[in-house]
Amino acid sequence: MKTQYYTASSLDGFIATEEDSLDWLFPLGDINETSYPDFIQEVGALAMGSSTYEWMLRHGVEPGTGAPQSWPYAQPTWVFSTRQLEPVPGADIRFVQGEVRRVHDEMRRAAREKNIWIVGGGDLVGQFHDAGLLDEIIVQIGSVTLGKGKPLLPRRIIGASALRLTSVQRFGPGFAELRYEVPARP
Repeated sequence: MKTQYYTASSLDGFIATEEDSLDWLFPLGDINETSYPDFIQEVGALAMGSSTYEWMLRHGVEPGTGAPQSWPYAQPTWVFSTRQLEPVPGADIRFVQGEVRRVHDEMRRAAREKNIWIVGGGDLVGQFHDAGLLDEIIVQIGSVTLGKGKPLLPRRIIGASALRLTSVQRFGPGFAELRYEVPARP
């Protein structure tokens, strides 16, 4: 069981524009031709911040149809937020506040030997890292630059044993996937 940050980033290190747009990402390739289908099969629980959750809600309607889609994940999802947010009917979404360490054990139990995926923004990932709970970073680097936007990981992770590159894989003409192990802290 691992706690993983799986995401895509521009070549210059941004996961979204300043306006939280991912429009740069979708033309680069088909998600089903990446490692995502295999990755999601091993996920038993998700964690996301309120910005990611709100992005999911804003983009949960098919453009031009007005027909709401169902929540895309069958796994239980923990949303870390200090604000009151609207739940999605029928989805297993749990709103929480405070330290990630306090919630992590509950997430592990719910994941039932599968992995925990930290979805979306780098700040929440940084909190898991700072608490010593992050095991792996998987980032697909896209063949675009944004110049500025939401950073991949707004934390400093330095030192000889900070991250260990475990694999590099190419997906189509636009992505290179890098996998890093986050060594346990002494």
